[in-house]
Amino acid sequence: MEQVIKTNSKTIGIQIGPVSFMDEGIEQVLDILQERGAINTIFLSTFSYDRGISGRQIPGRAFPDHGVQKSDESYFHGGNYATPHPEFYKNTRIKGDKLKAPDFGDIDIVAKVLPAAKKRGMKVFCSVLDGFNYPDDVTIIKDFYEENIYGLKGGAMCFYSPDVREFWKGLVTDLCTSYDIDGVLLFNERGGPFLNSLGASHNQNIASSKVTCFCEHHKKAAEEHGINFERAKEGYKKLDRFVQASLKGERPSDGYYVDFERVLLEYPEIHAWNKLFDFGKSQVLTDVKDAVKKVNKNLQVGFHIEHVNSFNPIYRATRSYADIATKADFLKVVVYNNCGGERYASFIRNAGSIVFRDVPAEELMRFNNHLLNYSENEASMDNLAKAGLSPDYVFRETQRALTGVQGKCAILPGIDVNIPSGRNSRVASPEDTYAATFSALKAGANGVILSRKYSEMQLANLDAAGRAVRDAEKD
Repeated sequence: MEQVIKTNSKTIGIQIGPVSFMDEGIEQVLDILQERGAINTIFLSTFSYDRGISGRQIPGRAFPDHGVQKSDESYFHGGNYATPHPEFYKNTRIKGDKLKAPDFGDIDIVAKVLPAAKKRGMKVFCSVLDGFNYPDDVTIIKDFYEENIYGLKGGAMCFYSPDVREFWKGLVTDLCTSYDIDGVLLFNERGGPFLNSLGASHNQNIASSKVTCFCEHHKKAAEEHGINFERAKEGYKKLDRFVQASLKGERPSDGYYVDFERVLLEYPEIHAWNKLFDFGKSQVLTDVKDAVKKVNKNLQVGFHIEHVNSFNPIYRATRSYADIATKADFLKVVVYNNCGGERYASFIRNAGSIVFRDVPAEELMRFNNHLLNYSENEASMDNLAKAGLSPDYVFRETQRALTGVQGKCAILPGIDVNIPSGRNSRVASPEDTYAATFSALKAGANGVILSRKYSEMQLANLDAAGRAVRDAEKD
């Protein structure tokens, strides 16, 4: 159709991977997004090895009612779906020009989508994801992986490695210089050694023996911050032993929580090391923003705020909206409420299997709800996964973010549209998508980002999001 459609004054975005345009056609997809979803902004997965924002539907899940009805397992790899240029990686040993995604050969998805979107008056942002694990054949990254407390390599890149910092700067500089995009959205969901050691998120695995990072770069940073490297490592090893014993049900005589607090009091370096991790992550965010603005001060930089931010009060204490707002033009705050029930229940189970093992799960969840300012009407622990979290959760979390940033940056809540969940867990119906989208906009959000990716969304849900956007604009 290739027409300019009058767009909402707010940012109505959608996350979409290259495969959707390759499977369904660029013009056809843009028609659907504009007409059915009221979309005016594309967040195009450009650098990613992760199926959360790239690839077709997650293997083993039912396909949506559009796109190719066949898994891409045989060829999905990930990498840079644009064209990397070697001159932007001269300051790092991580040669970004060698990280071109092989999935579609030499095709440059940004070069293909950008002019078609611009003709329609749509904005295009490149989504860049710092992953937890990279494919084994990406050997040029392996020398820059994190190191755990027992000296083994992890699967993510270390924030304190100068080469890693220069790589992220080079990548976003490349994208912003080489293409007439509107900005960059950076995904980085790494939560730090303290919370990772406790499994204090919705992840299914608790791997306290694999917490990172304790490499030479971190050791140097610790010295600069006055932190005892060996004491920190010793503290995390003791925390690991506590976690492993707790998971086996080996109750200390004074209870799990008291023993946990003793470890923290004996080793204040545990919290100091976690704060060091956060500082390193913050440096990378600042690097990315500065690099983008150096190319063009009008380009926009956004950061994805992970889901655990909704569930974990300790995590909240380590992340200040007021602070991160100074580093970003917008924040994509995850408020995935439908799959959120399952995820929140997993978080409560994890917390209740270690530090709060003496507390019944329902009591623990209700107590945590009070800490988080959730409504008293959220589902019980037994029904949480099936019921999901409510639209009121979306409203409250959106308002919390808006209050926190104090107008220093825009808030674009990430809306759950058919995000896969367990067999007996809630998956968004069209009515759910409408309610969540409308709640975010009603709370005063500067827009929304439909998530996680178009290739797992049902068109009826996209229609519902579009209706909510149009109704909210009239309201």
